[in-house]
Amino acid sequence: MKRKLSTLILFLLPIITFAQEQAEKGIDEIINDKFKPFSDFISGIVFFSVKIGPKDVPVVIIILLLGATYFTFYNKFANFRLLGVAMRAVRGEYDDVDHHVAEDMAGDSTPAENGDSFETIQKEGVVGEVTHFQALTAALSATVGLGNIAGVAVAIAIGGPGATIWMILAGLLGMSSKLVEATLGVKYREVGVDGKIYGGPMYYLTKGLKEKGMESFGKILAAFFAVMVVGGSFGGGNMFQANQATAQFKTLFDIHSTSAGFLFGLFMAILVGMVIIGGIKRIGRVTEKIVPFMAIIYIGAALVIIAINYSYIGGAFAEIWNGAFNSSAALGGMIGVMIVGFQRAAFSNEAGVGSASIAHAAVKTRFPASEGIVASIGPFVDTVIICTMTALVIVIMNFKENLFNYGDVVHKEVLLNADGVTRIGGVDLTSLAFEHAIPHFSILLTIAVILFAFSTMLSWSYYGLQGWKYLFGRSKKMDTAYKILFLFFVVIGSSASLGSVTDFSDAMIFAMVFPNVIGLVILSPKVKAEIHRYLKAIGYNK
Repeated sequence: MKRKLSTLILFLLPIITFAQEQAEKGIDEIINDKFKPFSDFISGIVFFSVKIGPKDVPVVIIILLLGATYFTFYNKFANFRLLGVAMRAVRGEYDDVDHHVAEDMAGDSTPAENGDSFETIQKEGVVGEVTHFQALTAALSATVGLGNIAGVAVAIAIGGPGATIWMILAGLLGMSSKLVEATLGVKYREVGVDGKIYGGPMYYLTKGLKEKGMESFGKILAAFFAVMVVGGSFGGGNMFQANQATAQFKTLFDIHSTSAGFLFGLFMAILVGMVIIGGIKRIGRVTEKIVPFMAIIYIGAALVIIAINYSYIGGAFAEIWNGAFNSSAALGGMIGVMIVGFQRAAFSNEAGVGSASIAHAAVKTRFPASEGIVASIGPFVDTVIICTMTALVIVIMNFKENLFNYGDVVHKEVLLNADGVTRIGGVDLTSLAFEHAIPHFSILLTIAVILFAFSTMLSWSYYGLQGWKYLFGRSKKMDTAYKILFLFFVVIGSSASLGSVTDFSDAMIFAMVFPNVIGLVILSPKVKAEIHRYLKAIGYNK
């Protein structure tokens, strides 16, 4: 009897303890506390830093920048010289060549002239599910978001105006990484029996490295990438986005109800579910409308502010230029400002992470390089244009109104106002700068944040699903299971504050860099050959 009683007590003790914890804390705090040691351990590995000048720089950022620089030189500055080709391809000017010319494709045993091959596109239909423009907007929707609104503000606040120059440079270099990974995404994609496309690093790491005699190594890298992309899709690509959208919504309407987050999350989950059930085709149709709308509204507002305050443009540009090369010790000096700008650009456009190649792989094309060249527009729009617009508005308005002191940083995303008292975070700083020029801009910013978060969740649901199917198979059950899980995490993210979980997911996203960049470097000769083949087909001789 005593043994049974002691066994019962031992069994009930954890339950009683948990119930006691739950009474004292919210479920999100309990999860956060339990997960934090594991999250800190993984984050410490992925974001391991080395000292460069006055700053600790994550090795993953160094790899991204070195990779982007290598691809830029290796492909003879294709990111710059082929920008015009990219714009024309997005507009569909090369579709006739891209879709209808008979030509032998790598790996196809039937010559084009036999009439029964992948090449006779007019008769058999173009392989792919979305247009160049839809693939680009789907990929952009995953990167254009809070990094452009909040992240840039933090970079400017920490590194000063000069961080803008280095952010732009990193964005231009990132165009080369996107070109390489998207080209490989299309080249090594697979077409299912139902006509659906499966592509991305999982496939070019497996198939591409097999061609190089590194089959086992390729499989290990591909499996690692797939696990990371699934985890990243649930966290940074989902919960964090839902959480930030909910917070902005509640702030705008001054809502303090604990159930409001749950209800808003449920509403978001329904909207997301209605889109992702239709797969990449429906995601492409939605993002091709949302992304341009968001970009036009946001950039338009920035241009209006810059035009209204045209007399301050000269002073602002002088601050940006001088700050890039002559920064004070308080801001970390020139090296410190450079690193801040590079880091923010890398976190914003994710060039080299490999995720965008999953969306680009679904394009309707028969020339892999056509989509690679189109994909290079992504970092240009994301970092060079949108991030720069945010930076210009903040620098101009701070130059005019003295809103805050550069370098007065309390911790990662919180800084002091000029009065030394008011604390404002990244989104708040951007909102403050815009609000001083356009009254009630916070309403527009809330709409932008919610749309950014929504579109990011759409694209990351597709990225995660592709990784999930690579790991667990392409059955309907696996498809449904992932989508149910993804929608569940939308609600969780909206109603909880799971800081450690989202920190962990950020680490998972950037862990994807290691296998991806290895594959990109090894397979870069394949990309160069594909670029030559495509340019020859469209008659580009420059």
